[in-house]
Amino acid sequence: MNKKFLEKLLEAHRLCSDCPTPMEIVAFFKDLTGALYMDYAKQSFYSTEQIQAYLNDLEKTFAGLLVRNPDNDFTKVNEMAAHFFQELPTIYDLLEKDITAIFEGDPAAKSRREVIRSYPGFYATMVYRIANLMQKQNVKDIPRILTEYAHSKTGIDINPGAEIGAYFCIDHGTGVVIGETAVIGEHCKIYQGVTLGALSVDKSDANKKRHPTLEDGVIIYANATILGGNTIIGENSIIGGNVWITKSVPANTKLYYRANLQDGKGSAVDTYVIKETRS
Repeated sequence: MNKKFLEKLLEAHRLCSDCPTPMEIVAFFKDLTGALYMDYAKQSFYSTEQIQAYLNDLEKTFAGLLVRNPDNDFTKVNEMAAHFFQELPTIYDLLEKDITAIFEGDPAAKSRREVIRSYPGFYATMVYRIANLMQKQNVKDIPRILTEYAHSKTGIDINPGAEIGAYFCIDHGTGVVIGETAVIGEHCKIYQGVTLGALSVDKSDANKKRHPTLEDGVIIYANATILGGNTIIGENSIIGGNVWITKSVPANTKLYYRANLQDGKGSAVDTYVIKETRS
């Protein structure tokens, strides 16, 4: 084997010889969700003291993951871990609202427990909310590892830097992409294949708002693509399936595509946009 190649590999290993692996990070996340919801738990809890002791152990585990990551501030890992667990009640309340949005918005949902146990949209949202809290604390690497884990399980890609309000519902979900600087208001619902993306992928735009904003009460139907940091979908608007949007849409608007079917076929050439103000 080429010695220079081996030396490169050795140097890479030395740079992060004790970095927590993605498997360790995911294991921590699974233990955490087991505390939040019995549906994911490996053990049963019979007292608040038992739950508190379990969370205390998880806090120590999290601090251990942080200190082994060379990009985190070693002097603040205990403070960061403590703050994260102090904020868990807020995350839990948001997740309960997300469950409500999914359960009340999907006639096929038979119970809240079914949403928790089987809905990929809820699972991806749960991972996002935990990762987003970490991201706000300037935790490195771990938030993205978690959301990419959710991506691999659900087909839903939510960047941990996105800002998403309460009562969020992803229905079906496969193929959903929500970019790093996207902003989503409360009571929004999106379907499978929706992309909230950037108009440009230039690296120089890394610190700019590149992804769209959805105001409160917006519904986005399947396979719609909405691009651009200056693009705002006004409150209570409905965006139909398969639309391509790069400009803002006023509040209370219904926007969708319709094909001219006089020849019984319809094509990209004779497709146009209909826009109506909702009553």
